[in-house]
Amino acid sequence: MKLSEKIQYLRKENGLTQEQLAELCNVSRQAITKWESDIAIPEMGKIIFLSRLFKVSIDELLKDEFNIDGVKEVSCCGKSLTINHNSTLYEGVLIKESITDENVLDLMEIKKVEIWKTGGKPKYWTVLFFSSKYSDFPEEISKVMKSGDTPNANWFVDFKFDNMKYIVFKNLILKYSIGNQEEKHLVCERCRELGIPENQMQWSE
Repeated sequence: MKLSEKIQYLRKENGLTQEQLAELCNVSRQAITKWESDIAIPEMGKIIFLSRLFKVSIDELLKDEFNIDGVKEVSCCGKSLTINHNSTLYEGVLIKESITDENVLDLMEIKKVEIWKTGGKPKYWTVLFFSSKYSDFPEEISKVMKSGDTPNANWFVDFKFDNMKYIVFKNLILKYSIGNQEEKHLVCERCRELGIPENQMQWSE
């Protein structure tokens, strides 16, 4: 089985359209078509991403003599983080421009991508609606959030896990029980100290 055939097989096995895979790989749909038609070969960085996404080894993708009989279930990926299969997913929204290392995106399943016009600089934000099964996702995303010398340069990502709401900054994880107004008030007070305006604290629960 060729690399082109394996990409097509794994994409369909995972229930992805070419458009969805293109979004995850940050390429055009035409690029996916070329990969699957054996017209072009993904660059090595994309091959590594595909191996993590589909949970198969790079050897299995690249070597013709290796056939793929199904998607493997593995307990680690990338940074050897554990997956908690019995837990509720972390679910939230991330502005891609708010992170310093895009490798953290490997820990997420991107559900939807939107482009938001900011009215400032940068002119547009890439907004990712995501879920994650990784039990230590808050700690990992906290490592790569952007922060600055002034309060208004701090970025955060918000997401929920079961009945908990997380507001995560660079090296700082805030959380409260959804419905507990006292806990939420304390989190909002800390966000204000970090320069977050009121309109950005109207996150969904």
